[in-house]
Amino acid sequence: MKKPLFLALTISMFAVSAFAQSTTTSTYTRPSAEKRFKRFVDSTVGPFAWVGIAAGAGFSTATNSPKEWERTGEGFARRVGSNFGKNVIRNTTIYAMDEALKLDSHYYRSTKRDVGSRLGNAVASTFTARTQSGKRTIGAPRIIGTYAANVIAAETWYPRGYDWKDGMKSGTISLGVNSMINIFREFVFKK
Repeated sequence: MKKPLFLALTISMFAVSAFAQSTTTSTYTRPSAEKRFKRFVDSTVGPFAWVGIAAGAGFSTATNSPKEWERTGEGFARRVGSNFGKNVIRNTTIYAMDEALKLDSHYYRSTKRDVGSRLGNAVASTFTARTQSGKRTIGAPRIIGTYAANVIAAETWYPRGYDWKDGMKSGTISLGVNSMINIFREFVFKK
């Protein structure tokens, strides 16, 4: 990993850690096992999951990434399949680790109304999870799931020449995109 990227990620993790240790939610109630499983299924194969998979494939096709798959219908189909595979790996890892560690990596909108708190919540939620009491902690399930999905894709089904370093770079980009999606959820989409 290049030094500036590593430094930015390290600084972000320290900032998120400080934010996580300073925030708890008194109104948090851990969802039931049934609701947690439903969220897992919806985020893996639900309608919004497919919209994200197709949108990501469309963006990758437009930017021709990876270039070996070209800007064709077949290239788009490969990217859809790749994004679906990464989504399954990512969400399965997150769900399994959440259940094993008794964490909740689901995104919760801020209860505060000021812009700074809401923006902080959106970004921190990318790197944190909630304990059973609602306290934030480092979100190892989401971080590990995101990097695992991208590294596995780069090492297995991406064209020759891609490796774990490309997967780590893609994982970091994916976490950044997740932060942007959380900001959209916080300020625009009220689900």
